[in-house]
Amino acid sequence: MPSPTTARPSAPAPAPSVQGMSPGRLYNYSAGPGMMPEEVLKQIQEDVWNCRNSGVGILEHSHRGPVYDRIIAEIDQDFREIGNIPKNYHILFMTGGSTSQNFIVPMNLLPADRSGVADYFNTGYWANQSIEHARIFGHIHEAASSRHANYTFIPSAAETRFSQRPVYVHYTSNNTIYGTQHHDVPSIPSGAALVCDMCSDIFSRPFDVTRYGLIYASAQKNLGPAGTTVVIVRDDLVQAARSDIPVMLQYRTFVKGESRPNTPPVFPIYCVGVMLKWIKRQGGLAHFDKFNKEKAGIVYDAIDRSSFFKGHARADSRSLMNITFRCPTPALDDLFVKEAEKEGLDCLRGHRVAGGMRASFYNAMPLGGAHALVQFMREFERRHG
Repeated sequence: MPSPTTARPSAPAPAPSVQGMSPGRLYNYSAGPGMMPEEVLKQIQEDVWNCRNSGVGILEHSHRGPVYDRIIAEIDQDFREIGNIPKNYHILFMTGGSTSQNFIVPMNLLPADRSGVADYFNTGYWANQSIEHARIFGHIHEAASSRHANYTFIPSAAETRFSQRPVYVHYTSNNTIYGTQHHDVPSIPSGAALVCDMCSDIFSRPFDVTRYGLIYASAQKNLGPAGTTVVIVRDDLVQAARSDIPVMLQYRTFVKGESRPNTPPVFPIYCVGVMLKWIKRQGGLAHFDKFNKEKAGIVYDAIDRSSFFKGHARADSRSLMNITFRCPTPALDDLFVKEAEKEGLDCLRGHRVAGGMRASFYNAMPLGGAHALVQFMREFERRHG
């Protein structure tokens, strides 16, 4: 306890009142952990105290008890329904984030003798990180890259050169730092498995899972809080994967153990389940495809009409999830972020490697978040342009 003469830390200033949000809540444009729906947060709040009338909160429930049995079964069912995922795919919950999948994927899929080749698209910071991790386990071929252009675009099919017989082809569907996104699924060589880091745009739009061998995504963008990573993997890849690697890094271990070979992160997995039910109530992926295009369109239109703000991504490669832009000078970028915070527009500072601003529009961001940002942008440009 502090002594009577010890100064107590001052309480944080109350959040500004923001139109369209509940009192004390801001528009959170963070790239992750991202904004979550208020109704989801209220359900979580209730279940922390007493989950499903069990008399025990979700933070206290056993991962092998009947309440969690029902939760994990419902999550699997809802995941399959929303994503139209067939039975020959497993839905796994792992830890370590998408960054750990950068080495778990090649560790499982590339042969032990390093004879296999994996092809990668180098389209951003995290895509490049996945390449560096994979090099430890085999030969890596860069099929396409936009690194030379500071990751401002997604390479076209004409700019892509695959190796002769890749074991798998890996791409990052949405690049959070630079604000670019694949709007088409790459066509790959016959016999290769398509692997996708779908961390920041999973369940933001419809997708055909049967085109993929493996998809992974951290939960903290569109699926819930940080703490768990979803892996959707085809059964034949699980069966053919290496078995001479640590047990807890094998996909088959999580298939056999129903994502709980040891104590899993029960709380974030439960939160994913609440988010999935919310996604279903909103109308599923068809609804969010339209909704996310509408939100992003409002902000991109403001950037295109401005002579003050400049977007980072090329128009044909723009992300619907992460909108990156900047002012004429870094000093104005810094001022923009600080003044936006006072207006209840939080976490707009760009990633440290890219600078500028970044506004993330995941599923839970309401339409008002787009209008509020554009209104502030216009006022800022009027005063500082």
